[in-house]
Amino acid sequence: MATFKDLEDSLKSFITEEQSDAHNIRNTTFTKYNNIKIWMDRGRFQEPHFIVRISISEGVYSLNGCTKLSGGLGYEERLVIKWFSRIGVKDKLKELWGSEDDNKDKKK
Repeated sequence: MATFKDLEDSLKSFITEEQSDAHNIRNTTFTKYNNIKIWMDRGRFQEPHFIVRISISEGVYSLNGCTKLSGGLGYEERLVIKWFSRIGVKDKLKELWGSEDDNKDKKK
């Protein structure tokens, strides 16, 4: 089963690879990607979603097509959407959403 840490590492690697091909690589600060966080918060949004925080920016995206529900990540948003479309990412996120349901049921 995937973990949020696995997905954070996957997103960090993906963004770093995408940015390394950029024409402005000298101006890219890769250290800001060391603190990427991905989580889900059912208290804020009932719709299946995931939240991404990169540095001080935060965006909330639907698991159904990665549409933005709230916030924004600036130019990195396109990279998050591109990462979401990779094989297996959506399934891992949905698996984590489902495991949150299982944990909630066990607590009752």
